[in-house]
Amino acid sequence: MSGILPYSGEDMVLSDSHFSLLRLISREMARIHAIHAHNGCIPKPNLWIKMRKYFSLVATEFTEQASNVRIQQEVPSQAVLEEEMAWMKEHLSQLGSPVVLCHNDLLCKNIIHNNKEGHVRFIDYEYSSYNYQAFDIGNHFNEFAGMSELDYGLYPSREMQLEWLRVYLQAYKLATKKGDEVSDRELETLYVQVNKFALASHFFWGFWALIQAKYSSIDFDFLGYAVLRFNQYFKTKPAVMALQIPE
Repeated sequence: MSGILPYSGEDMVLSDSHFSLLRLISREMARIHAIHAHNGCIPKPNLWIKMRKYFSLVATEFTEQASNVRIQQEVPSQAVLEEEMAWMKEHLSQLGSPVVLCHNDLLCKNIIHNNKEGHVRFIDYEYSSYNYQAFDIGNHFNEFAGMSELDYGLYPSREMQLEWLRVYLQAYKLATKKGDEVSDRELETLYVQVNKFALASHFFWGFWALIQAKYSSIDFDFLGYAVLRFNQYFKTKPAVMALQIPE
């Protein structure tokens, strides 16, 4: 029977069955990432273009005439957001993360598990594009926290990440015909890249949520969600930026 993959808090951390599902997800993501660009073109990441577009829409709310007082009080200023966005582009672009075909929105509801066939498949490619490999993975790790009731205590531990990333790298290297041996340096490099790009994921969806707060008819506190994402960015940034790619 097919069904939406059940992430369930601490059970996910402790259960062997969840680890098995996580391995299936890592291999499926590797398969998607290994799909070649058409006509041999060299793809470019759309992260910064899309984020800039979102920011330009959000900026209309950061005026003295803006009616939404909560934005003025709870969201970082336009100047701060723009400064952080520029800093991320400069820093993250230099990390050497490959540009691949990404899903860009891999939350649990977009993952279907087929128990009978023993595989997972991704759905809802609305946000898919060529993007940084590490962004897609970091964004997925951020989604462990959920959405309606965010709990970043569920963000995967270093140990869990390294297991997930080792499986991913083995599958990705096989799919791109680069063998299947994964060195400790390769593993640590991807770990650092992923956790740094997870910062960009918070900003991307923070901007998205601010736009939804303005235009969406869905009964959800998008503004509150945006505030939580920006808060998590600033909370985790110091520790994440202390991580160093191995020489």
